[in-house]
Parts: sequence; C-alpha cells; structure tokens
Amino acid sequence: MSQQRDFVLDIHDKPKAVNWLTLSLQHLFAMFGSTVLVPFLVGFSPAIALISSGVGTLAFLLITRGQIPSYLGSSFAFITPIIFAKASFGPEETMVGCFLAGLVYGIVALIIKGTGINWIMKLLPPVVVGPVIMVIGLGLANTAVGMAMNDAKGNYSLTYLMVALVTLAITVACSIFFKNIISLIPVLMGIIGGYIFAYTQGLVDFSKVVKAEWIEVPHFYVPFVTYTPSISLGIVLIMVPVAVVTLSEHIGHILVLNKIVDRNYIEKPGLHRSILGDGVATMLAALIGGPPNTTYGENIGVLAITKVLSVFVIAGAAVFAILFGFVGKINALISSIPTPVMGGISILLFGIIASSGLRMMVDAKVDLGSKRNLMIASIILVLGIGGAHLDISEHVKIDSMALSAIMGVLLNLVLPKEKIKEAENVQQTSVRKIS
Repeated sequence: MSQQRDFVLDIHDKPKAVNWLTLSLQHLFAMFGSTVLVPFLVGFSPAIALISSGVGTLAFLLITRGQIPSYLGSSFAFITPIIFAKASFGPEETMVGCFLAGLVYGIVALIIKGTGINWIMKLLPPVVVGPVIMVIGLGLANTAVGMAMNDAKGNYSLTYLMVALVTLAITVACSIFFKNIISLIPVLMGIIGGYIFAYTQGLVDFSKVVKAEWIEVPHFYVPFVTYTPSISLGIVLIMVPVAVVTLSEHIGHILVLNKIVDRNYIEKPGLHRSILGDGVATMLAALIGGPPNTTYGENIGVLAITKVLSVFVIAGAAVFAILFGFVGKINALISSIPTPVMGGISILLFGIIASSGLRMMVDAKVDLGSKRNLMIASIILVLGIGGAHLDISEHVKIDSMALSAIMGVLLNLVLPKEKIKEAENVQQTSVRKIS
C-alpha cells in the first residue's frame, strides 16, 4: 500500500503530521471506552489505566520490532479475579498477582522460543480458545445488566435502565448507520451521548471535574516506593491461572490479525515475541498500579475497517494515552460517568467479546457434530458462565474463567482423538498458510 493514499497505510508507512495526529487520536478513541471500563469496574484509577495501556503498547511494539500493529488495553478477563483479590488481599498484593500473571507470559514465550509453537497450538486449539473467549464475555453479563438497571443501593431503577438503553442505542446506531470516523468510535460516541442524557436525568455530578487540576499526577502503586510487595499462595492461585485465559485470547487475536493484515505473525516476528510483549505490558502495568493489559479485539476491528495498519499511528495513540493520563480534568470527567452509561456500553462490549469467540470457532470450522468437540465446548461454557470456582481456603480460590479454561485444556489433552482431528487440521492449515 502507498502512503500517498489517504488513510490507507501499510505497517511501516509514516503518515504526514496532520494525518498522524488525526489517525492516532481516532485509534485511541476507538479503544478508549474499553480501556477505562475495566478500572471503572474494579476500582482502579482510569488515569493509571490510560498510562499503563500507552506504556504497555509502546513496549509491545518495541518487543515485536514494530511488526504487529496492535494496541494493548485493560484486560476484561482479570475483572472478577481482581475484585476478589482486592477484597481479600488489598490492592498492593493484587498488583503483585498481576505481575506474576504477566511473568507467566514471559515463561511461555521462552519455552516457545526454544521448542516452537506446536505444543501451545495443540494445548490451546480453537475448540478450547473459542469457548474460553465466550466465557470472558458472557461471564460478565450479570455485571453489565446490574450496572444498567440497579442504582447505588442495588435496587431496580427505571431511570438507570433508560440511561443504559439510550447509551446502548446511540452506540449501535453510530456503528451501523454512520460512516467514516463516527462508525469507528461508536463506544466513545455512546458514552458521550449517554452522559448527556444522564445529565438531563440528574445523574451527573460535575463537582470533582470543577475541582480537578488540569495537570495532575495520579497516585501510582510502585513496589518498594509506595508499598513493600509480598507474595502469598492465595494471590498466586487467584491471579496466575487467569494467564491461561488471556493466552487463549492472545493467540485468537493474533490468528485473526494474520487474516486481516495478510502477514505471518506466528513466524515473523514470532508468537514468542507477541506473547512476551503482552506479558511485559502486563508487568509494567502492575508496577505502576494499572490493570493487566491485553491485545484488543476493538483494535482488530479498527484495522479491518480503516486499513490503517501503520505502527506509527498506534504508537501515536499510545503516546496520547500517556499524556491524557496526566490531565486531571479528563480523569475527573471519566470518573463522573454514571454507572448506567457504562452499563449500557458493557452490554455491547461483553456481548461482542462472546460473539468473537463464537466467530473464531466458525472460522476455524470446528465441528460441533463431533462428540469430543461438543463435550469440551459445553463443559467450558457451563463452568465459566455458571460461576463454578474451586475454593481452596477462605482467601484462596480459582475463579470460574480460569477454572473453565484449565478444564478445557485438560479435556483437550485426555479425551481421545477421533478419526477426523478438527483442531489439529485447522492448526496445520493455519501454519501452512502463514509459512
């Protein structure tokens, strides 16, 4: 692709300054709603989430040698474990757990570097990865609906529900009926429209926005500076197993990105580099008090629609995210967004995550007529969505998402292969296409 063609940029194309500014902000705004939603749900600072997503994205681009056009943002898979870990161990030890989850990525990357990718592709085939991604979205459905229709006291509120539905309607309308930039930032437009409607319903408090400074340094959680880190078995068992879920998600995103960009990211720069970049981004986030990072499905959607694949644009979005993290007014404004507005957005975002897992299985042609595949997918879905968890002690448990992912991996390993090995055939086809 030529950089002379407006808004059609290949991986290493450098857009002109004006285009770079516009496209970078557009890309950030496309990720904005999802990135700030996670800290909103778990009680972290949206400012630190923006900063950590920007820093993590830059680290990812550096580690992958500027080969993979991917923006990293807050991971939805960690929402439930973080909430439980904070309540049981406090935010500081929760950060230690997030760091350890990122460290697992590094270990997996080293193993892949030394032994190749076949083992992890067999460990996490589409019949496991697809349902696990569905669990990430559907497992949070109750949270989304609760935010959309229950007030601060947990009571049903028609006003809250109306605000959530208006927010949802605006988001869907912007995505379906509009073109160009509006269709690329439907989540942001939904938040803005929902915010305005919520203001008319008396649900917006501007006091913190008025009091906030323009330039403001957020409160970072930095080990050995603001706290002394400690590690317990409980925090390890709560946070580390989630890495199985997010590794599944990461591999799924890379395979989809391969198709959109028509490049071989499994081989160049290598799956080990992309996984390492994802893990380092999560560790960096943990070192400053931000939620774990992950590759984003929204990012893939923006790339598919705009064909703007330039890593310079994504790096620009990361830089702007870092800068916005230090603007006190912006962060106070984010904090003032009413819960039902985020609830309306969550209904759509969590549903899209679930749908992307289903799409992965369809694209991989997973045969659910096969008893083996049907058993694996069914057990993952029911355990994950049903909220099954393994309680080891009062403060130690493996949550439903991690448990369902672990069960899926185990079932895939122990159930006998049938004559038609769908998962292996799909992976071999994928490897042949990208080699």
